[in-house]
Amino acid sequence: CILGTHHEKGAQTFWSVVNRLPLSGNAVLCWKFCHVFHKLLRDGHSNVLKDSVRYKNELSDMSRMWGHLSEGYGQLCSIYLKLLRTKMEFHTKNPRFPGNLQMSDRQLDEAGENDVNNFFQLTVEMFDYLECELNLFQTVFSSLDMSRSVSVTAAGQCRLAPLIQVILDCSHLYDYTVKLLFKLHSCLPADTLQGHRDRFLEQFRKLKDLFYRSSNLQYFKRLIQIPQLPESPPNFLRASALSEHISPVVVIPAEASSPDSEPITDLVDMDTASQSLFDNKFDDIFGSSFSCDPFNFNSQNGMSKDDKDRLIEQLYGEITALKEELENLKAESVRGAVQLRGRASELEAELAEQQHLKQQAQDESEFLRAELEELKKQREDTEKAQRSLTEIERRAQANEQRYSKLKEKYSELVQNHADLLRKNAEVTKQITVARQAQGDVEREKKELEDSFQRVSEQAQRKSQEQAEVLETLQQELAASRQELQVLQGTLKSSTQAGAEQNTRIASLEQERDRLRQAEEQHRDNMAALQGELQQLRDTLSHEQESSRTELEMLQTQLRDKESTEQMLQQRLAEEQLSLLQCTRHEAERMVQDALARMEDPAHISCTGSADCLLSQALAASECAERLQDAHSKYLSDGTAVGSLLPCLALFAHLVSNTLLQGSATSHVAPVEPADRLLELCKQCGIEAVSYLSAFQDPRTVASADCSLVTACLGQISAIGEELRPRGLDIKQEELGDLVDKEMAATAAAIETASARIEEMLSKARAGDTGVKLEVNERILGSCTGLMQAIHVLILASKDLQREIVESGRGAASPKEFYAKNSRWTEGLISASKAVGWGATVMVDAADLVVQGKGTFEELMVCSREIAASTAQLVAASKVKADKDSTNLYKLQQASRGVNQATASVVASTKAGKSQVEEKDSMDFSSMTLTQIKRQEMDSQVRVLELENQLQKERQKLGELRKKHYELAGVAEGWEEDGEW
Repeated sequence: CILGTHHEKGAQTFWSVVNRLPLSGNAVLCWKFCHVFHKLLRDGHSNVLKDSVRYKNELSDMSRMWGHLSEGYGQLCSIYLKLLRTKMEFHTKNPRFPGNLQMSDRQLDEAGENDVNNFFQLTVEMFDYLECELNLFQTVFSSLDMSRSVSVTAAGQCRLAPLIQVILDCSHLYDYTVKLLFKLHSCLPADTLQGHRDRFLEQFRKLKDLFYRSSNLQYFKRLIQIPQLPESPPNFLRASALSEHISPVVVIPAEASSPDSEPITDLVDMDTASQSLFDNKFDDIFGSSFSCDPFNFNSQNGMSKDDKDRLIEQLYGEITALKEELENLKAESVRGAVQLRGRASELEAELAEQQHLKQQAQDESEFLRAELEELKKQREDTEKAQRSLTEIERRAQANEQRYSKLKEKYSELVQNHADLLRKNAEVTKQITVARQAQGDVEREKKELEDSFQRVSEQAQRKSQEQAEVLETLQQELAASRQELQVLQGTLKSSTQAGAEQNTRIASLEQERDRLRQAEEQHRDNMAALQGELQQLRDTLSHEQESSRTELEMLQTQLRDKESTEQMLQQRLAEEQLSLLQCTRHEAERMVQDALARMEDPAHISCTGSADCLLSQALAASECAERLQDAHSKYLSDGTAVGSLLPCLALFAHLVSNTLLQGSATSHVAPVEPADRLLELCKQCGIEAVSYLSAFQDPRTVASADCSLVTACLGQISAIGEELRPRGLDIKQEELGDLVDKEMAATAAAIETASARIEEMLSKARAGDTGVKLEVNERILGSCTGLMQAIHVLILASKDLQREIVESGRGAASPKEFYAKNSRWTEGLISASKAVGWGATVMVDAADLVVQGKGTFEELMVCSREIAASTAQLVAASKVKADKDSTNLYKLQQASRGVNQATASVVASTKAGKSQVEEKDSMDFSSMTLTQIKRQEMDSQVRVLELENQLQKERQKLGELRKKHYELAGVAEGWEEDGEW
């Protein structure tokens, strides 16, 4: 191989052979390829690196593939391929370094262009290079059982053989690293190079240990002389230590026989043995006399001429027999060669078939690997969704706790308010009792005053009566005096009359004394009544004073209670208003968040169904009506905020869901309805935010109107009704006709696609030439084969469905059978639609590829999608079939044909893509180091951008598939207890 690269000044032949080797399927073969390629990079022609750079990405992919194997040669191949890629990158960046890394100190200085920055970067790259070498070294040693003599076994030598190249590289890299570090320490501060020294010290210890362990192996002792590193690493802080550095030299003894020369020795031995066998056969035929002494004629001197003639004739006869035998042997060898050539042709055909099957298996493994990565990403997305759901639940619990606290606080306020109301009632009752007591006191006072008035009037009447009696008595006294005078006048006349008068006077005086006593007694009674009245007045004034004090105290308490109640009512109103504002703010933020998510590019991958949109819009409309009723109650009664808050939160939630569902539905709807639906969703969100903003100011609460939001929801529902799939309205008795129509439509779509492919093939042959014509013919030919295979599959599916209907319907008609098995029928309809749609899309993609406007990846995806659709049709067809049915066997054979045709499309597409991409290889011959560095940075930026786009597209693909499964489940009625 090395001589061949120098002969053709490149490695094209080497890579053309390598591309046909099954490196991805045989780890030992891949390991030996890495060994040979390493030798070519070191000792081959200088153009080997240029011819190998284009395969760098394939080596990286192969490294990642083998890295998944944790045992055997998997990890070894992965690490070796990484080392080879690092070696190619190092020599590409530093073209002054030859493949075997042998260069003088002057050449090393010229490689850095006498620039300290270049030396600094070169040292870092050498560290990376040496790190990969040491990693392979350690991995090989860790894979061997060092407790046994593994170096004398074939398996151990197979793993140790590439380490000879690694040892050669490591010795040069170590030497150049030491010299560069001394040069850097002479130009830069020691603190700046602390990281370099630490990294060198770590690699020095590893390399010293690996060199020591390698020198003790019997395998290396006869092939290579491994140098030993010094006990302590160089002291770069002392410039004179450079003179003490001894470059490690790896010596390969000249008399050592490598394992590669052993087959040559065996070949020489075989030649010697065959020569001796030929000599023995010659001696057996002609005798050994010629070999012993061919010039001894003593035995012939006594022989007669006739004897010589007979001997000559005998020898001629033997020669003729030998010639005939030789001719027979040649004829037999020719026949054997023909047979061997035929056998070789058969073996080559079998090998090609095996390679084709292997390619199919590799394609299937790549597809399954991609599916596995997608499943892993879906699992990661599911875990992220679960974590986000957990976070949402945690936030919901926090909101519930906050709501519970607010509810408890509200209940406490209500309880305090009720207690205050009860206390107010008690105070009111006490005031009523006090007022009743005061009324009783006033009534008693009034009664006392009335009684006093009556007593006063009685006393006055009695005084008047006594005065009248006294006056009467005085008059009578005057009359008596007059009579006394008369009597005195008549006393003289009559002594008897005088004595009677004296008696009468004495009785009158007694009466007068009695009246005086009665008057004194009346005065005493009047004084007692006046004292009692005064006492009643004092008691009444005292009671009035105490009642007034108690009334003032009760009025003060009442005012305090009223102010406290008013303050509590104000606080309650403030809390209710604050709760309303918080709920309004959260609701408004929820709707605004939904509007923002509609504009988010990540939401573009979300899709939804029209039925789900209708249910969300209906729920939002009903909630809007309940919210309007609660709003009216709140306006009539400011304390009725309890019924408004839940309606407000639910309204925002349902409107947000409606907006997001409407946006997701617009992604799968036609353009015009999708635009109208998206505009209505945005208008509905804006109206909902405007409606919720009216609750921010108490003065504008009364003017809040929800009718605009309800109107927008009604229009969204109308568009949702337009977007509902009409297949859902099909009656069960029409399913049978629909199956036949869909199958016929699918067959027609396949025929149309085949015709279009033939037309495109004719156009390509007429207008294209060269590689493009070859690629287009291969792709369109494989697409034609795929369409023919699908056509055969559809015919087999029809036969199997006809057999299923005939065997399962009994006395019923086929339509009744389809109606009875409606879910199975809907599966057939969905599968046939998917096949027809996939065929149309694939033909469009092939047309774009042929025209140069499309991508090969799109065609491969379309072919795989149509294969998946046919697999769905096969599964839907055979779900009710008899396992021993002949039509089922035909259907399975047709399905395998579709899979093979799909693999052929993918393979031809990949081959065409590789042919097209081979023409686009870059030419670095006319580029400077600065330009290459600039393009390298641009390539790194482009790689990061593409990786970011790849990650986003994979997330989008996962979300699309998840939504597709959900929509397919809704459309086809998948349930846990279904028939599938």
